[in-house]
Amino acid sequence: MPVETVRVARAAFPKGSLAIRLRDALGPLFTDEEFADLFPVRGKPAWSPGRLALVLVLQFVEGLTDRQAAEAVRARIDFKYALALDLGDPGFDFSVLSEFRDRLVEADAGRRVLDGILAAAQAEGLLKTAGRARTDATHVLSAARELSWLEMVAETLRSALNALAQATPDWLSEIAEPDWFRHYATRAEDSRFPKARTKRDEVGVRIGRDGMRLLEAVFAADAPAGLNVLAEVETLRRMWVQHFHLVEGEVRRRDPKDRPPGALRLVTPYDVETRGSVKRDTMWDGYKVHLTETCEPDAPNLITNVATTVATVHDSVTVPEIHDGLAERDCLPGEHWVDAGYPTAGQVVTARHEHGIALHGPMAANTAASADGPFGQDTFTIDWDRKQVTCPHKTTTTQWRQGHSQQGLPVVRVRFSPTDCRPCPHLRDCVTSPTAQRRELNFRQDREEHEIVRAARAEQQTDAWKERYKIRAGVEGTISQAVGRCGLRRSRYRGLAKTSLQHQLTGAALNLTRIDAHLTGTPRARTRTSHFTALRPAELTLDGAN
Repeated sequence: MPVETVRVARAAFPKGSLAIRLRDALGPLFTDEEFADLFPVRGKPAWSPGRLALVLVLQFVEGLTDRQAAEAVRARIDFKYALALDLGDPGFDFSVLSEFRDRLVEADAGRRVLDGILAAAQAEGLLKTAGRARTDATHVLSAARELSWLEMVAETLRSALNALAQATPDWLSEIAEPDWFRHYATRAEDSRFPKARTKRDEVGVRIGRDGMRLLEAVFAADAPAGLNVLAEVETLRRMWVQHFHLVEGEVRRRDPKDRPPGALRLVTPYDVETRGSVKRDTMWDGYKVHLTETCEPDAPNLITNVATTVATVHDSVTVPEIHDGLAERDCLPGEHWVDAGYPTAGQVVTARHEHGIALHGPMAANTAASADGPFGQDTFTIDWDRKQVTCPHKTTTTQWRQGHSQQGLPVVRVRFSPTDCRPCPHLRDCVTSPTAQRRELNFRQDREEHEIVRAARAEQQTDAWKERYKIRAGVEGTISQAVGRCGLRRSRYRGLAKTSLQHQLTGAALNLTRIDAHLTGTPRARTRTSHFTALRPAELTLDGAN
């Protein structure tokens, strides 16, 4: 650390600043050697990659653009202190940050930034991982603007035309129809399309025909080589396969049921990895991010894992990835608290066996009509060894058959004999159909999974478990902080890889913010309550209120 930088920083910031305090408490967070593999051995020396990594995190802490971050390195004393630079150091051009992010993306090295901060926190005793952790997810909007269907197909065609005009202008001039310049020379705007449904349908078919003609020309034998491998042309081809087809030689729009599922369907030509999704009343085009944090009362709540997926990936699918990421960082908790979208019987068993984690979260309720009551499924006794099931009135069946549920899960199907069930005075209470002559049961083939689900559903009805589960709600405040401070709600970049890097940097920035709050004794914010809600009598609840 240059002596003059220390002297001036102490004089200018007698109480310190976030950047100064973190440098004093954690020391240098990154070294150049950690990122050496991102750069070639030969060539002009690069600006210190360890310092660039810290600049990226500080940029997200303060919500700066690349230009503002580069200017802060050149002009701000506290940034020079955190980076251990001479006061006269001119810094770097703002474009260096973009180039460094590209290197991180290409090497999938975004995790190293978050790992560096967690390692420094652990060395100072600020990271406690053996206790509890909690996870929640939120939606992330794509950097590309949301498009209507007409805008989407028109912009896809316009994007391909622009790419071809740049690659082979003479060839495109020969095959382009005069109307194309009128329809696709400028950006498609929904306000410029007709309002009437029939007119809009006609415009859609016209765009489909034009795109089909362009694809035929590109894939013709006499077309210039290499046109069909252009990224924009491939996007056009995929989009047209998904939304148009030929019916008796005429281009027609596909019916909704004839289109691919959401996990495969393109929603914009400008970010082909973006997908559309729906969760309750929220609809969005983009991605989904899962944040996992520690939650111990005597230490800062630090984010220990960040996972980014496309919007259509179900929360439960990410549980193994989250636990593997925590294991790699040596941050496995004893208890992992999640919401209802994450836990399944298989995930609970796997987490316990492979990582020693107790995965807690509301298990999906049994949706069978006869699941509850005096003849609910839990009142039947299962003999797994003999493959027998006994009803509450001691009737036993041996009709044990393996199969699969509607979701494809392996299940056991059990049927009682009509001879045993018909004389039973409780038959109508035991079955759901007014004409059924016997009881049937379906349950998981895996005994351990079946018993875990059964025990979890029973435990989750107790007041003690509900009280313990309240710890999970705190992660929603973390998401709120990430959205408000770091712009988590919208991706800054296009593509899953760059969006994932943004989220790793967001997690790192929140950790620095929380470590600084812990060092300065800043209390955690309390949940805000409106003035009117504060007047609500204790015996009243808001459940079901309109």
